[in-house]
Amino acid sequence: MKRATQRALLLPAISLVACTGSLFQSKAAPPIIYMLAAAAPAAAAGGSAIPVDLTVLKPRVRPGLETDRIAVLYPDRRLDYFADARWSGPLGEVVQDLAVQEFHSHASLRTVSGDASMFGSAYWLEIEVTDFQAEYTAAASPTVRVQFLARIGSSADRHIIGQFAATARQPAAENRLNAIVDAYAHAADAAMSQIVAYAADTFTKISEAR
Repeated sequence: MKRATQRALLLPAISLVACTGSLFQSKAAPPIIYMLAAAAPAAAAGGSAIPVDLTVLKPRVRPGLETDRIAVLYPDRRLDYFADARWSGPLGEVVQDLAVQEFHSHASLRTVSGDASMFGSAYWLEIEVTDFQAEYTAAASPTVRVQFLARIGSSADRHIIGQFAATARQPAAENRLNAIVDAYAHAADAAMSQIVAYAADTFTKISEAR
């Protein structure tokens, strides 16, 4: 099924200035805040919902990436961050929220939630973020690399019923921040859609086997 094009949403940053005078005022520009959002489905999904309740746990994030800063990796393996730009929250929270949105938009599960506890639903999904950075090589513009390691388990016995690695690469159209963030949005959407498809297939087989 064709998917609608996804874009990162730009949120205005609010600068708080003390009203007691210019002593606490800063001339530094506030950072630009970017939010990832799931693409709307190209068409309404048909058929009945899969009778499964899923909790998306807060992802585990590789050291250096668990921040609200937007990561960039240079050819010498030096990890840095784009100046004056931020995600809408720490990366783990951003990926968790994106996963819940993706399941709501593109899977036919009965319920999907992002609660902190796995025991509210019969099944849980844990995502490990191993790559989520823009990588510069010989090209003038970077390529965004996203990799998620996903595990699906049963809340009743903590048994893992499936594991899956999702990887996506998306070259930025140009070496500008908006284009790079747009590449992030496409890569994150592509990788997360792989997880959603794998999970839906796994849960369909479980439901049919009952």
